[in-house]
Amino acid sequence: MKLEVLLSVMNLRKENLDKMHITSKCTVIDQCGKKYEEKYNSFNIFGYNEIGLSNSRNRGLEHSTEEILILCDDDVVYNEDYEKNIVNEFISNPKADVIYFNVNSPYRKYRIIKKRKRLHIYNSLNYASCNIAFRRKSIENKNIKFNNMFGPNAKWENGSDTIFIRDVLKNKLKIYSCPINLGTVYHRESTWFKGYDERYFFNKGALFTAISKRFRHLLLIQYLLRHREVFKDFGFNNAYKAMIKGSNDYLKDKKGYIEYEKSKCNNTNS
Repeated sequence: MKLEVLLSVMNLRKENLDKMHITSKCTVIDQCGKKYEEKYNSFNIFGYNEIGLSNSRNRGLEHSTEEILILCDDDVVYNEDYEKNIVNEFISNPKADVIYFNVNSPYRKYRIIKKRKRLHIYNSLNYASCNIAFRRKSIENKNIKFNNMFGPNAKWENGSDTIFIRDVLKNKLKIYSCPINLGTVYHRESTWFKGYDERYFFNKGALFTAISKRFRHLLLIQYLLRHREVFKDFGFNNAYKAMIKGSNDYLKDKKGYIEYEKSKCNNTNS
């Protein structure tokens, strides 16, 4: 059993690869305005003339070959034993399709995993992509991909990881947590988060509707009630109205909505 890192970058600088301490195989998707292929040490690099983090993640899935995959951006520095720890965890837990690991960050407060346990819809959505490792065949067999209408440089600018995990659970795959730390994330300035403004809540409304059209209103309200700090300046009513706009915008975008709903049906029937 081997591990492969799926690394998403824009306008790759090769010297940054050497700083990440990646010792396993790594597939690099470079969104750089041109198409190319290149080998650099243990890195297989593929350039594309496209943007969007979800597009990049899906390209990484297309090119991947190893049994275990982990998502990564170029602001991660891995611990020396990250590869061994990930592989051993999957070997010791053959039921796991997806495993969340811990990462450190000097700039952002990550949810800390304290013990090994199975996760479900109510406690598995509040994690970052750098926490997520999974079996390639589990994802391929269910035809699960990243929704390219969500995420940085997409129409709705966040939530692609959340929808990905929701689809994992909807397809009855199993997610577990592991308290082992894999490394440190040194976040750059976000490409989409500019504060808790109208655009933020608009994106959240679209995201919650993609998660569940039927329960979208309940999801919007529970989010605001559980995270009162996010609307303290913008106001509850303004936040809710912006989320409703985002929700309706998602439903009205017939092309994207219909394509996404069809993909979910295909996943379920596969």
